[in-house]
Formats: sequence, structure tokens, C-alpha cells
Amino acid sequence: MTPDDAPRPSTQASVLQQLQESRVNFLRLQFTDVLGTAKNIEVPRSQFEKALSGGVMFDGSSIQGFTRIEESDMLLQPDLSTFLIYPQFSREEGERGKVARIICDVMLPSGEPFPGDPRFVLKRQIARAAEAGFTLYAGTEPEFFLFERGPGGRGTTLTNDQAGYFDLAPIDQGERIRREITNKLFEMGFEIEGAHHEAAPGQHEIDFRYQDALAAADAISTFKFVVKRVALEYGLLASFLPKPVAGVNGSGLHTHLSLFRNGHNAFYDPAGEFELSDTALHFIGGLLDHAPGLCAVTNPTINSFKRLVPGFEAPVNVAWSTSNRSALLRVPAKRGNSTRAEFRLPDPSCNPYLALSVILAAGLDGIVQKTVPPPAIQRNIYQMTVREKRHHRVRELPRDLYDALESLERDEVVAGALGDHALEHFLRAKRAEWRTYAAVVHPWELEQYLDTV
Repeated sequence: MTPDDAPRPSTQASVLQQLQESRVNFLRLQFTDVLGTAKNIEVPRSQFEKALSGGVMFDGSSIQGFTRIEESDMLLQPDLSTFLIYPQFSREEGERGKVARIICDVMLPSGEPFPGDPRFVLKRQIARAAEAGFTLYAGTEPEFFLFERGPGGRGTTLTNDQAGYFDLAPIDQGERIRREITNKLFEMGFEIEGAHHEAAPGQHEIDFRYQDALAAADAISTFKFVVKRVALEYGLLASFLPKPVAGVNGSGLHTHLSLFRNGHNAFYDPAGEFELSDTALHFIGGLLDHAPGLCAVTNPTINSFKRLVPGFEAPVNVAWSTSNRSALLRVPAKRGNSTRAEFRLPDPSCNPYLALSVILAAGLDGIVQKTVPPPAIQRNIYQMTVREKRHHRVRELPRDLYDALESLERDEVVAGALGDHALEHFLRAKRAEWRTYAAVVHPWELEQYLDTV
């Protein structure tokens, strides 16, 4: 199978025509802040033409990781190829009229791209890959939990079922909601490869067909909104927190990666070891080499590191494999144009634009440096001794967000991929988050020490 041809770019006139013919009343201009939170400005029908021409301005100083108050004016430049009309989520919405969405690039008043726009950060790495003749494709597998809501609509960690991996209804109470989410995504034009109950009670996964890196990041940003919106209609909370419940599997964002050149998968070589090309091995080597530096971007919350512990199918060590799922990176069995590397580190709390940016930068660096990965490990890494791990050149990932941020700042390739503006604001926000967390007295500490110290 080969990637689909890139979608034809829409024109402003064709988008306006579709808005009119579909009787859309509101258009959302969507973008993200440096932490990956989706933002939007919604304009009524009278402002559609101005919005599509890039004439909508907003205050960048009010957005996390953007600008100072004295240089706050910014413009939203719509990417017309991302236009879509939202499905009807509720009867009340239908009565108010249809809503469409278009994803925007953030521009400076001068017309130059804003260097702190996460989408621009990813575009910059995509351009680097293109200069080398490569296109990155990514197939993502976002996981999430569905929880009951308590009094006043507040979220709880009470799951709405006790099902497990691949279970069916009636044990799986989320089946109907997953179908509803999938149907909404289909209506919006997304290609979904599968949906199923995950290992933990109340945990679910919906898998996207592979697509180019920018489209993959756009899809994840929209997907999170759709999941939360559908869950709300069922009176539930959808959470992408990596580890909301102790003692069960956390939620990952496994990402299947492949580079294509001239329409062919550059990872495949029938004569290579494991039928992998040198390009694939060097790309893998780059990901492994830079894994500690990647971690703060692909796993950016305090909670992310509660998922990265042994025994719950999440990676803990820097290693790769063609079989076992305890490795950071796994190469699935399919070959030919389906040859790919499954990167199991990211979780769904990440900013997908920044995550794919640094992943691509690390892989490209491996190709440039001709980085040779250590031998693949086909056994359960959780069960290996310290001596065995040293023998196989297995390193550990950062233990917490503090260590991950230190590793990010030391890694010139990963830090450089973010650029000075995004790096500075990302580090500032995350270190403030760490300081706040470190100063809080947690219930575990009281239970452990209050009566004994």
C-alpha cells in the first residue's frame, strides 16, 4: 500500500461556496498554543470572506507561549486544505446552524510566519526532510479513558465499564460511544483503521490511517475535541491524561513512522537485516540516541512519567525490537510499502505538532550521522538484569519531568528543532509546572509518613 496522493488545495472561492451551500453559520479558525491546547476564534457568516483571506487578528500575548504584551498583534492565515464542516453533536447545535472549522497558521503583522507557532515548527522540519528527498508519514493510535461525571458535572476517575483488551458489549460499555466518535470522524473526512477497548477498564483506542506528518498532527488536534464533545453528550468525561488511575495501563499515543522517497517506502530493503534499509536503521538509531531529549516533548506532563513504569506495556528503557512490546521502538512484521517503526514513547497529552517535529528531527539526524542502533532485543526488557541491560547497551529514560527537561535542554538537535522561541516558552511553562508540583504536599506523603516520622 502506498500513501494517498496529497489532497488538492482548496481555493478561497470554493470554500466560500461550500460554506454557503451547506448553510454554515459559524466558522472556527483553529490553532494551538505551545502546550498543544487547541484555541479558536469563531466568526459569523458576515465575516467569512475576511477570515478566509487571513484578515482576522488576535492578541498573541494572551496565548501560552506566544508573545509579550508590547508585541501582541498576530494574524490567522487559514490553510484552506484543512476546511471541514463539523457534524451535528446535539439537537440544540442543529437549531443554531452548522459550524465549520479551518486550521490556521499564525503570522506576524509583517506577513512572516510566527516562529513560536507549533504548526510552523513542524512545517520547518517537514521542509528539511523534503530537502533530503523524504516525506514522513505517521499513523497514530491515541488512547483515552471515559469516566463518569460526579455532582455538578465534575469529572471523576470512576470508569463506565470494567472491560479489558478487545472485550465486547455488554462488558464493554464504551462500544456505542466509540462508534459514535468514529462516525463523526468519518463525516468529517478522516480515515479510521480501527477502534477497540483497551487493556484498562474504561480505556479505549481509535486508530488513524497513516498520513503525512502535518495532516497527522492536525487530525490529533481535532480528534481530541471530537472525543470530548461526544463523551459530553453521553454525560461522560473523556480524558487524555496519560495515567489517571494507578495500577492499570496508562494511555499512549503510539506512532507508526515511515519515510517515503519518490513514492516508495525508504525503510524497506529486502536484502537488509530484518528487511530494513540503512535509512530505516539510521532513523531508528537517531530516535534511540535522542530519546532522553525527546521525552519532555513527547511526554510533557508530571503525570506522563507515572505511565512510564515497568509492567504496564509502556517503555522504560531505550531499546528497539522487531517483536516484543516492552521496547521503546518496535518494527511490526509487515514489509514492503508497509515497513514502519512504531514509536511507543509519546502519550496523548503532548502537542502533536511539536512531538512530530522533534521525532522527525531526531530521525533525520540519525540519517545524517549514519547512527547505527544497538542490536535489536527480542526478549522482555522488564525482566532483564542491570548487567544484561548494560551488555545490550540499554539506557533508561528520564525518571520524571525535571530530568526530561534537563535532557531536552542538553540535546542540541531536539532543542534546535523547536527553535529558540518555542523552546524558551516550553521550558519556562514546564519548569513552572514542576516547581508548583514539587511544593505540594501529596496525600501519599501523609499516608506514608505522618504517623511514623
